[in-house]
Amino acid sequence: MRLIIPVTWLMLLLPAVMTGAPAARALVYQAEAARLHPERAEAVAHAPFKDGYGVALKPGVTAAHPSDNTPPDLVFTVNEPTAGRFVLRTYAAVDPAGAEQMRRATSKHASLFADFQIDSQRPTRRVIFVPWSTPESCTQVLGIFDLTNGAQSIKVWLPPHVRFDRLEVHPYRAPAVPQEADSYRPSVRPPVGHPRLWVTRTSLARVRSKLDHPEHAAQWRAVRKLADKPVNVLFPENAEMAHNAALENAAAAKAFVYLMSGDARHGREAVRLMREYLSRVAFGNLLDITRETGAAIYAAARVYDWCHALCTSDDREILRRHMMRLAEEMECGWPPFKGSVVNGHGNEAMINRDLLAMSIALHDEDPVPYRYCAYRLLEELVPMRRFEYHSPRHNQGVSYAAYRFGWEMHAAWLFRRMTEREVFDPNIKTVPLYWLNMRLPNGEMLRDGDGIPSGRYYSYAQTALLCYAYNNDPLLKGEFLRQGGKAADPLLYLLLNDPALRAEPDLTTLPLTTDFGPVLSGMITRTDWNMGSNASHTVVAEIKGGGYHFGNHQHADAGAIQLYYRGLQVADLGQYKFYGTPYDLNFNKRSVAHSMVLAVDPGETFLKTPANDGGSRFLQTHPRTPLQLQDTPLFQYGRKLSCGFGPSALRPSYSYYAADLRAAYSPKIAAFARSFCFLNLGRPDHPACVIVLDDIRTADPAFKKYWQINTLQPPRRTTEGVQLHNAVNGVTGRVDVCLLRPAPEDRTLEIKSGSDVYDVFGYTVTPPVATQPEANGHRVLFSPRQARAHDTFLVLLQAYDDSVAPLPYTLAESAECVILRIADRIVCLARGGRLLKGPLDITVPADGTRYEVVLAGLAPGTWRISAPHGETTAESVAGNHTLSFISAAGRCRITR
Repeated sequence: MRLIIPVTWLMLLLPAVMTGAPAARALVYQAEAARLHPERAEAVAHAPFKDGYGVALKPGVTAAHPSDNTPPDLVFTVNEPTAGRFVLRTYAAVDPAGAEQMRRATSKHASLFADFQIDSQRPTRRVIFVPWSTPESCTQVLGIFDLTNGAQSIKVWLPPHVRFDRLEVHPYRAPAVPQEADSYRPSVRPPVGHPRLWVTRTSLARVRSKLDHPEHAAQWRAVRKLADKPVNVLFPENAEMAHNAALENAAAAKAFVYLMSGDARHGREAVRLMREYLSRVAFGNLLDITRETGAAIYAAARVYDWCHALCTSDDREILRRHMMRLAEEMECGWPPFKGSVVNGHGNEAMINRDLLAMSIALHDEDPVPYRYCAYRLLEELVPMRRFEYHSPRHNQGVSYAAYRFGWEMHAAWLFRRMTEREVFDPNIKTVPLYWLNMRLPNGEMLRDGDGIPSGRYYSYAQTALLCYAYNNDPLLKGEFLRQGGKAADPLLYLLLNDPALRAEPDLTTLPLTTDFGPVLSGMITRTDWNMGSNASHTVVAEIKGGGYHFGNHQHADAGAIQLYYRGLQVADLGQYKFYGTPYDLNFNKRSVAHSMVLAVDPGETFLKTPANDGGSRFLQTHPRTPLQLQDTPLFQYGRKLSCGFGPSALRPSYSYYAADLRAAYSPKIAAFARSFCFLNLGRPDHPACVIVLDDIRTADPAFKKYWQINTLQPPRRTTEGVQLHNAVNGVTGRVDVCLLRPAPEDRTLEIKSGSDVYDVFGYTVTPPVATQPEANGHRVLFSPRQARAHDTFLVLLQAYDDSVAPLPYTLAESAECVILRIADRIVCLARGGRLLKGPLDITVPADGTRYEVVLAGLAPGTWRISAPHGETTAESVAGNHTLSFISAAGRCRITR
């Protein structure tokens, strides 16, 4: 066997399991130098490998496994000078047939697995190739293993189509504990005694008293039925057990029934099942397996806590030891200081639920786990969210937000039920408004971030349960019922639901317009709260306004707009299948997939991606603290200039938003202000229109600008722009996109369809799901004909019924503002993000119409309005910067 001692830089490449101080060295074993099974395996040439060779199964040989009593395909002899814990890492590739198999893969479960066995230890099954890797090379960390000193054999059974390059052995280093965490003494601590997960001795009686309520009857019957059902499972003596969610759920149900009824038979069975299972289960290294690992810890923690009185000292020690074993295998490691708790997987169940529950359950026997988990949550997560939730939305977008926020709500609830006090800022209760506002009349959601499915009612029922119960909110309970009224975890429903809280199905008490504040800035507005078949005249619009960027699943979409009318008309075209693929990083997460302004600097790069889409800055890193967020220009992504709507705050006729988006782009943009005005026209044939005004200046006149909107159905060219269309339930709606500036003779128009949509100025990607609407969309790009540094884009978008034509309009301009008249509205918009200081003169035509005059972008203060109906005064409030009035025909003069 050939042995290579590599340089220590290899240690820097290792993921979660390799943390703390770097090891002194790693041992590398080339596969072709191992002992090969002469009838099954052979050395093969593979140029991308460093030494040009690897090992594969011989042609026609099928995969074998240790359980078949088939000898291994290859055997490494490992010589470690000292015994200890080590990380094993593999490098592999696939042949052309394997590459095609991976190309067709639809999930991580299509990964390629090999079996490994160290001497006579239990064999283990591990991933060595994943679908999103390039065929030439894939690196996988197998996990943490115990090795003795001296010679040991590592046996490998290969899958077909894999070319195995090498095995690396690295000493394991646990994550370092920060000094502050090591000396931390939480002010919030678990009470003495059990139970204390989800209930205490005080709250247990309240939960028991509600079990027989009609709202709980079906779920309580289902839990008791599951608890009564025998679990037929074989616990092998010398083999791993695979993850068994059904067993975990059954054990938790039995423990819950014991907790609620005192039936010791169920409690003892829960303890037995979890003890035998936890001592055998192995989760391997499948992508994101930390979620399943954590679920096992969480199930064991509930059994430990709820059945504590039934556990023997041996039971408790076995459960404790194996919970800690699995904790070490989680992505955050143990101690749990690998990675961030405010974003990424560390913000999911790992610490918020699984390890926190474990630490609460074990606190009497060992207070250290709780000290670590409490530090990460109370001193890191809670302060960050206190700042972030000044904007009532989540930075990871609709889908990942519902998932991750649900885990934060687990932490909020576990602390509250344990201590009868809330540890998160009260503004956490405003975040669920985000999902209510993102809801579209057809049940889908406005797109935000990764992974939003189309074609069905978007459901986040368990998170909705956690939120409505925490907030005691009837509107959120109504949303939970619209999503089926059934949580993924029936125990959670029985623990949290209050039957006395009556659900409110009617959303009309919500305002039509929401300002999302300064952190995740933007505005969503709509004509009404009609849903389903009653919503054929409903228009919903959104503008993203910048604020801060938090990386990960958040997109590069500062200033992006969306518009819904009988289907999405102005839409996002990205799809999310796998994280980090060429499509994901060069299209899905990027500005090009959104409806926003692009400016192409030929020399610009976006991280290490090959595509230059001309968009806003692309971030994948994220801030850890509020101070870092506010003090680091990297995360600053534009700022809200104003958001004003009225005259009714609940049912506004106009909604105005303006943002300075320069910071969202690289220095290629010298200045960029976007203004957006939504008019609720109150007409079934012409329900709404939107005015978008962009003033943009590039650092170099040669940087070409594109005003882009994306749509799902083929657009039609018109003399003034394009016409969009879509349909819901066979009813067609149209949107007329009229580009008022630049004028037709001063601009070009390009419509990209088919594969051209995914040509990102010379770099081509392929959408992962060809049958989805987003894979068959269109990009509409307006561009100034003449190169210059400063350009103005002024666009009018009208939503109208298929049976009528767009409304006529008039436009007047000055150096300070544009004035557009349409229907019974006259709108004056300030240019360039500047505030109007007056005087303003507006003429209302003598056509028998009483017009609402909307002034947007006014300096704050008292304004005097001289109009045909007389003189009045009105206040322009800082941050709002709008006012409106009704006027008959004549001249109106507005002064300060």
